[in-house]
Amino acid sequence: MITFLTGATGFLGSHVARQLVARGDRVRVLVRPSSNLRAIDSLPVERVLGDLRDPSSLLRALDGVRRVFHVAADYRLDVRHPRELYESNVTGTCNLLEAARRSGVHQFIYTSTVATIAVHRPNLLPNEETPTSLQEMIGHYKRSKYLAEREAFRFAAEGFPVIIVNPSTPVGPGDWKPTPSGRILLDFLNRRMPGYVDTGLNWVPVEDCAAGHLLAAERGRPGQRYILGGTNLTLKELLDTLSRITGIPAPRFRFPHALALVAGYFDRGLSRLLGRTPQIPLEGVRMARHKMFVDCSKAGRELGFQPGPIEAAIERAVRWYEENGYVRNRRASSRAAVRARAA
Repeated sequence: MITFLTGATGFLGSHVARQLVARGDRVRVLVRPSSNLRAIDSLPVERVLGDLRDPSSLLRALDGVRRVFHVAADYRLDVRHPRELYESNVTGTCNLLEAARRSGVHQFIYTSTVATIAVHRPNLLPNEETPTSLQEMIGHYKRSKYLAEREAFRFAAEGFPVIIVNPSTPVGPGDWKPTPSGRILLDFLNRRMPGYVDTGLNWVPVEDCAAGHLLAAERGRPGQRYILGGTNLTLKELLDTLSRITGIPAPRFRFPHALALVAGYFDRGLSRLLGRTPQIPLEGVRMARHKMFVDCSKAGRELGFQPGPIEAAIERAVRWYEENGYVRNRRASSRAAVRARAA
């Protein structure tokens, strides 16, 4: 049986690919001519050229496939042309769902995101069943993933065996690009973080999040979604954790959200003039108004999903970033880490 995987060259997808190979699956991955293959270069997987926006290429790629893991997504918080996000995340997902149904695929695991879950409110820790709407989705990335998830639910309602997983914020080794959440760690490690805002995310070890995908395929129910999350951390708690790991002092100044928003607008304008990626993504600042804390217990009950300690995963991420040249002052950071562990 062939297992088909999209997003294998990305952060989470490459970990899913490794675990599928380790399990003994015959794995076929979708790549584009422009794909950087370093994340899967050593893996014994079959690579097929195609594009989520090209239905005919998907039908060819799915020949003989019985199970699909659709992990690929355009994950950017600052885009000049939002249409690109919707073409990849919504239209591309619909194309793959339809091609999989036409090809007789037996099971389809769709990787959504915790960003489609209702926002955290006082006295409410949202879960998979908490009502939400498109109007609650802040920014084009969240809206595109919400709409794609609605399409997955539609296919499931029509009888196609779709299971949805909603990863929170994966952290660990292998974030080559890096992801927007990975840049939080890198800004800290490269001492580009003068302060913080009062916000928070749910973090999960990337290896465990990948394992959760396999558990969903084994034990998940079609038409259901499962949050693959770990630990709710405020941004201050995350920075304090990074400080314990590295010995780098955590920023102490808390920016008012209004000031962070002004900085985001200024940085976006300057970045577009200079032709660079914004260092303060405006959509990220808007999303930071709400802590993205969630209740992950359903995956534990139904899938047996049990993520490991988050501080160890953050330390693995720090070590990987240092070893792969993402940290400018690696030697000083490493000495600080040694001192912190010795203490």
